[in-house]
Amino acid sequence: MSAKPHEALAKMLADDMAAVNDVIRTRMASEHAPRIPEVTAHLVEAGGKRIRPLMTLAAARLCGYEGAHHVSLAATVEFIHTATLLHDDVVDESDQRRGRPTANLLWDNQSSVLVGDYLFARAFQLMVSTGNLRVLDILSNAAATIAEGEVLQLTVARNISTSEETYLKVVRGKTAALFSAATEVGGVIAGAEEDVVRGLFDYGDALGIAFQMADDLLDWQGDAGAIGKNVGDDFREGKLTLPIIKAIAKGGAADRDFWARTIGKGKVEDGDLEHAHALLTRHGALAETRQAALDWSAKARMALEVAPEHALTSELQDLADYVVARLN
Repeated sequence: MSAKPHEALAKMLADDMAAVNDVIRTRMASEHAPRIPEVTAHLVEAGGKRIRPLMTLAAARLCGYEGAHHVSLAATVEFIHTATLLHDDVVDESDQRRGRPTANLLWDNQSSVLVGDYLFARAFQLMVSTGNLRVLDILSNAAATIAEGEVLQLTVARNISTSEETYLKVVRGKTAALFSAATEVGGVIAGAEEDVVRGLFDYGDALGIAFQMADDLLDWQGDAGAIGKNVGDDFREGKLTLPIIKAIAKGGAADRDFWARTIGKGKVEDGDLEHAHALLTRHGALAETRQAALDWSAKARMALEVAPEHALTSELQDLADYVVARLN
């Protein structure tokens, strides 16, 4: 397996990705509001892996697509993603992303929200330019699902009675919806067979879920330098991640009181992080979360078995392994 499949994908799709970047630069321009390209450039050029647009390009190419609409769709996916990041940082009151100050910190919340809105509008313009109603349906549904996931997360935040089922709904909305739409539209624009399109959707869905579960676990046992945040940040911020949901379900009254104080009320004291880690370990929550992430990664890999044999298919399968390889 390639050490970093997203880098291999970027190399294989370099010409397509260069075209996507050209579209992004052109479409984030604004004749009347120079703050729009300032804010957008700060985030778009912050060194992200561009995994989502790469997935769209790869899906189209492995299905034999030779047109140009996949470039517009990949740019659409990146604009939707960037818009959600701008809005996320306002909602979460974040001051850092990818190791840099957030747009809302450098400018203000109003700019972040309005520029995010602008990028959503640009995304819809790009979708329409393909002239494909099914593509428009898939991506507009994804945009609605992402917003729905954000609102659901907001309404269950700090609620320690949240179930794994609700957690999965949040993850499918916030993370997996754009992954699955990114790969699905690649197959649709290429005119792929329905079983292949479905496989591409299932791949993105499972990959997104595996990615989030791995992220949840890395907050407890990751390398701070590698994950770009301090171990325990999610806990200190009161985020109800999968290991905590699993531990709450298995714990007794004393455990529940602890979680109600730290997560429910956000009152974290010295020694709480260590105690939380001990509870997660005692109830097997970390091991179970790891296995769940591996299971979803395996589902993603299996979903691509219906796809054509292609070097890009292999790299996408390796990407599914890579998102959980960080757990080793």
